[in-house]
Amino acid sequence: MSQRDPYSHEHTARPTDPIPRCRRFCSPVVLPRHDVPATRPWPHKSDAHAMLVPSPHPLALGESNHDGAHKLGVSPRRPTPLAFSRHLAVDRHPISKTTREMLRGSLWWLLAVAVALAATRAAAAMKTGGQSLHRDFDAVWGKRNARFFDDGRVVELALDRETGSRLESKDRYLFGRFDLDIRLVAGESAGTITSFYICTGGARHDEVDFEFLGNVSGEPYILHTNIFSDGKGEREQQFVLWFDPTADFHTYSILWNPLNIILYIDGTPIRVFKNNEANGVPFPTRQPVHVFASIWNAEEWATQGGRVKTDWSEAPFVAAYRRFDATSACVWQGGASPTRCGGDHLPSSASSWMAQRLDWWSWMTLNWVRMNYMTYDYCADRKRYPHAFPTECIIPIGRI
Repeated sequence: MSQRDPYSHEHTARPTDPIPRCRRFCSPVVLPRHDVPATRPWPHKSDAHAMLVPSPHPLALGESNHDGAHKLGVSPRRPTPLAFSRHLAVDRHPISKTTREMLRGSLWWLLAVAVALAATRAAAAMKTGGQSLHRDFDAVWGKRNARFFDDGRVVELALDRETGSRLESKDRYLFGRFDLDIRLVAGESAGTITSFYICTGGARHDEVDFEFLGNVSGEPYILHTNIFSDGKGEREQQFVLWFDPTADFHTYSILWNPLNIILYIDGTPIRVFKNNEANGVPFPTRQPVHVFASIWNAEEWATQGGRVKTDWSEAPFVAAYRRFDATSACVWQGGASPTRCGGDHLPSSASSWMAQRLDWWSWMTLNWVRMNYMTYDYCADRKRYPHAFPTECIIPIGRI
């Protein structure tokens, strides 16, 4: 019988799951695959990679499931098909015609700069090699489905009929930048979720999510992002990607400081959540987080609203992770005061990220991603919010 990620609030862990509860509310860089053995320790399906074909109706959260979820006692964030155009500009702050022309006209410059930055970033990554996943993480669920290679720098997490797998960082952090390279499940991946996120646990938990919703061969992955603070979430934004995430590793990053949370893909910003505590919007500033990586079965909702189930004849489904980097992060040393990750307790690299915001060019890039690749934004869902959007949705998020 298939088993979902026991840290998910959609799943009730069996008594044999010896793990704590953590509710799941709770530049392109192209790097070689030579450090992952060609001969895998478990039988694996074909390595054929599907072509990415844009979905005419990307997944988005619908009001019906949002309301019905509360009756069922399950997640209110299950997506249902909603006819959002892939190229719909969902930014609630309209961009002027002049700015749009600048975005179009400067696209080639953007690509040139991105390539240059990618080369620099890739060279740095190859030089440092990243931190050891085996040293810095524990396999807390599905241990037999977690296989480490390259002196612990690379791990493959597998999902089969019996179980998925989950890693949890040994350290806890309060603020920082967390980078992780991921290569997603190739080919048939419907019903699966591959994830990378930070989470505090507890009823009033904080959490920042990268969740990759699998799909049938030939259809693109949906990147599902969400942010929880003080137990309040339901801040979903979804994207399709501008590359094949199964063909090679790509770097996914979470930057978290007292000013904002920024999500990046290969150094390209895709989402910003600003600190608006002054306007009554909770923002994570006090609770330390663990870093997590997992693969699990969510066939009830993950693919096309649950209409497409997991094809277990294609199992095991294997995702690879490598080059975890949390050197720009403050390791929590215990105690109740958040100042333990401030002042003299900050790492020497903190000056580069503790006060980091997006600059003008980054805002331009962010809006380019939103216009071309965002498929759902809770701040633009009038079916879900017919009367008033959440407070953070009506506060300008940037300079454009």
